[in-house]
Amino acid sequence: MTMFYQEIQSPLGAICIAADNNSLRFLTFDPDGKMAKKISADCRPEPNAITLETRIQLQEYFAGKRTDFTLPVAFSGTKFQEQTWRALLNIPYGETRSYSEQAHLIGNPKAVRAVGRANGLNPIGIIVPCHRVIGKSGKLTGYAGGLARKRFLLGLENGR
Repeated sequence: MTMFYQEIQSPLGAICIAADNNSLRFLTFDPDGKMAKKISADCRPEPNAITLETRIQLQEYFAGKRTDFTLPVAFSGTKFQEQTWRALLNIPYGETRSYSEQAHLIGNPKAVRAVGRANGLNPIGIIVPCHRVIGKSGKLTGYAGGLARKRFLLGLENGR
């Protein structure tokens, strides 16, 4: 599988976007396409139609003009991880859920820590909005991109 990646600048710093010819596969704060290179020997540092569209939609999101993404995504993870990541797609813009609520939503209420771990491994940040999951107390907890980025994204979505 050929993977295409490009790095874009955002209010949160550099973002690496990687896609194959069918789907967005990664959106990370990881520079130089390291994640993409892990799953594809044929990894090209150039855009394709999906990375270009992702860039446009991200620019609209950061400008406050987009509240949902219309991009094809493909996950590479365990069955549990993929179930957890799909559940993230159901959290509306500007809303949050607790890890406990997310565990209930996937039908596994005792898997709160596993849900947190899976969210931390989410390969498609922002688009698959793991930043919308917070602690049961309402406190910001955990985000692979750092809590400052999580705070920024939640603030952006709440007009702050």
